Amino acid sequence: MKRVFFVALAVMAFVCGANAQTTKTGVLVIGNGNNAIGAGIQAAVSGVKTIILLPGPGFELSPVGKEQNSGIAAEFLKRLKADNFDNSTANAVLKTWMDSLKNLTVMRNASWLKFKRSGRGWVMELKDGKTIKAEILVNADKSGKAGETLQMVTAKTAALWQPFNYENKTCRTSIASGYFTNAGTANILSLYRFLNPLQENLVALDPAQESFAAGQAAGATAAYASFFKRKTSESNLKAIQGELINYKQSIVPFKDISPADSNWKAIQFIGVTGVLKADLSSDGAYFRPDQTVTSEEVKPVIKEYYYKAQIWFDDHKESQMTLASVLDLVCIVGNKSLKTTTEEVKKKWKTTYHFNSEFDPVRIVTRREFAVLVNEYLKPFDVNIDKTGRVLR
Repeated sequence: MKRVFFVALAVMAFVCGANAQTTKTGVLVIGNGNNAIGAGIQAAVSGVKTIILLPGPGFELSPVGKEQNSGIAAEFLKRLKADNFDNSTANAVLKTWMDSLKNLTVMRNASWLKFKRSGRGWVMELKDGKTIKAEILVNADKSGKAGETLQMVTAKTAALWQPFNYENKTCRTSIASGYFTNAGTANILSLYRFLNPLQENLVALDPAQESFAAGQAAGATAAYASFFKRKTSESNLKAIQGELINYKQSIVPFKDISPADSNWKAIQFIGVTGVLKADLSSDGAYFRPDQTVTSEEVKPVIKEYYYKAQIWFDDHKESQMTLASVLDLVCIVGNKSLKTTTEEVKKKWKTTYHFNSEFDPVRIVTRREFAVLVNEYLKPFDVNIDKTGRVLR
């Protein structure tokens, strides 16, 4: 009896020891640069258990001065209290920040032997004998060693960031913006350039373009797949864009509207739809919030999004959009009471919308006012689009 009992104990100890050597996580991020930092923090704050596998004792950050910083980058600089930093100071700030995130674990001085598939996820074997099982893998390794180990097709990652313009409707699929390249910050990262069709549940970042913004976008994408138990190919664009905007990541690179602006979220939503287009110059993209709105500039896109808008524009030939005409448009297209909506907008004008102007129905509206009202009462951002940015109705 004693012999059987001791054998049973030995088996239990072996099983417990084996289980202790395997760590399970929703998202595994490999890397030590800006891409990895952004991905790890965003995946964790999005509610998914996340591990950053750090090949050394600390992170090696790239400069962020030229980028149009928002989201995690802006929060990092706020915590750092400086635009210029050394790695030692930056790592101290990051350690305090990351230690406060309950879903995030940083494994320092970690080395791996190999990766392999495990169902829809990944298994990583470390040199110390431990194993990590992850649902989603984010390759933010700037050394290139992880890519070689995975034997991934990485040729497309060199073109992750693309110029922002409305001629190409894929700008509507943006999940990051403001990276400095091509002599300016009017650049975006589309969700569908981001995903590798040859590798499911893998998000691969470009090691030559380190940025918090791309990392944050990767983290939100990975977290969505893990949280909802989906493949990365089943990513919900609108949900990911909305999550990033909730965490103050700009998906449209407006240089003149910061996340601190009270109307920033509405302007981001309207900007990504193209209902109001950016003024593109050599150094970046500008929203020009105080300029007035003409019918001609908004008519094509609003008609693209809403069938009923065709009738409204056929009946209204005025060249400028007054406040009265905007309210009439959103009520006709959105099936709302004009009287009730007008009274509601008048109440919210300064208290909710924080407009500096007076409520005057005959006045031509500014781009700021138009963006806020159309976003609230028509919600074009909520209209589904395909992978090319084409509106689906």
